[in-house]
Amino acid sequence: MNSLLSSCVVFVFFFSCSEQTYFLNKDYISSINSVAKTWKAGINFHPETPLKFVLGLLGSKGVEVSSAGPFKSHDPLYSYAGSIPKEFDARKRWRNCKTIGTIRDQGNCGSCWAFSTSGAFADRLCIASNGSFNQLLSAEHVTSCCYQCGLGCQGGYPIRAWRYYIKNGLVTGGNFNSFEGCQPYLFPPCTGSNSCSGQSEKNHKCQKQCYGNTSISYKDDLRYVKGSPYVLAYDNIQNDIMTYGPIESSFDVYDDFISYKSGVYSKSPNAKYLGGHSVKCIGWGVERNVSYWLMMNSWNKTWGDGGYFKIRRGTNECQIEDSSTAGVPKYYK
Repeated sequence: MNSLLSSCVVFVFFFSCSEQTYFLNKDYISSINSVAKTWKAGINFHPETPLKFVLGLLGSKGVEVSSAGPFKSHDPLYSYAGSIPKEFDARKRWRNCKTIGTIRDQGNCGSCWAFSTSGAFADRLCIASNGSFNQLLSAEHVTSCCYQCGLGCQGGYPIRAWRYYIKNGLVTGGNFNSFEGCQPYLFPPCTGSNSCSGQSEKNHKCQKQCYGNTSISYKDDLRYVKGSPYVLAYDNIQNDIMTYGPIESSFDVYDDFISYKSGVYSKSPNAKYLGGHSVKCIGWGVERNVSYWLMMNSWNKTWGDGGYFKIRRGTNECQIEDSSTAGVPKYYK
């Protein structure tokens, strides 16, 4: 199976490819809980899950390029958003958009960057159309066809995915084996007894036709983003979510995060860096006097808090507030 860096060269300082995934064992999880003040760790993966698989889930190169922008500093529509509330949840604000709360599973592939951007795009298209469009967009399509985005299952750049949606568009596509939309995802979930063995980058082959619901016309199914995609400065993240909907957020992942279960995450002392990850930000709030961002992961509902997690807000935890991207959908009535 593929990982972000199959040779593990970048991680040689901390790990070797043959090393056991020490941070998944019960003793390590217990050590996290002994020092973490605002969150709890628990078992999300089998203790013998290969290190290579875990590293392979981390496919965002967004953190390292976000400083280059382009930054969105203002939007005339922000003025209609009103004052920033203490708590906000896009699932509650736009209850008719079922995609906003749909937890997905990227399988044995570092396509988090594709799931987060296509997910936010679908949510924003539903919001812009007042629910007329209410489908998942295809993470498979962008993973397999956007060559300029990066290396498919071995990681990609979220901002480049948004650019792809402007020029090339994106078709609909549901989950593995769903036959929903034009191009459903081709990698099975990696949960339970399914180890995803035999799956490789070759499973992702760019196709310009619909293989899910074959009654759909590929060309007619393409949806686009208008204007230019953008990186959001911290001061505008909340305004943008309130105005247009969920966004993509990249951040640095440390070994303790893999075992997140509940509460507001912040990196525990001595946690080791693993790689960059991309998720969907759908809101914010305050829990026990700790401000947080509300995030949706793409590691199945069995991970974390039903597939969700909260991460500390206002302190740029793991660079989460430096690395958010979005685009505005083009909607045809």
